[in-house]
Amino acid sequence: MLKRISLFAFLNIALLGFSQQYNIPAVSPRQTIDQQFSITKISVDYGRPAVKGRKIFGELVPFGQVWRAGANEASRITFGQDVIFGGQKVKKGTYALYVVPQEKEWKVILNKGVNNWGAYTYDAKDDVASTTVPVKYVNDKMERFTINFEDITDEKLNLVFEWDKTRADVPVEIQNVEETLQIINHLKDIKKVEGEIKKKSEAKK
Repeated sequence: MLKRISLFAFLNIALLGFSQQYNIPAVSPRQTIDQQFSITKISVDYGRPAVKGRKIFGELVPFGQVWRAGANEASRITFGQDVIFGGQKVKKGTYALYVVPQEKEWKVILNKGVNNWGAYTYDAKDDVASTTVPVKYVNDKMERFTINFEDITDEKLNLVFEWDKTRADVPVEIQNVEETLQIINHLKDIKKVEGEIKKKSEAKK
């Protein structure tokens, strides 16, 4: 009997330690992506729901209604410098990211409600900027909702949304292009000088 009790206690301790090391897989795992952009970066934090055989746009995500652009709490995007988002000037900072999907186009919104849970407390009065972009239909299905960056240069990139066989791209550009490019050139010069100083220092050793 004592052996059984000891074994039971041992198993409980072992299972407790195991559970502290691992987590139950999330239905819509959270992801944070950072992208170096110009002299700073852009970050996106969002939940990634899966298709799981469902019809997404037009059913699970109704057309014409504000959607959280992911799952659970509101998706958030952070700009490290002032940008032009879909043609509109936006100050650096963190914003909630919302979408109003339609069959042929999406309205993509930046909103001040960064602590909102999904779109339940969304308030259009807190909108900072919005842009409408065309929808593209692709052959390869994206099982989990994905936000990514493509076509990246020193001056601009595309913020890309993909889920199921639907894709939408939002152009993002830096403000004050000439001044920023000058800063980039100065930074390159500084790096070059630092490299030369390092070589001289190593040669003296």
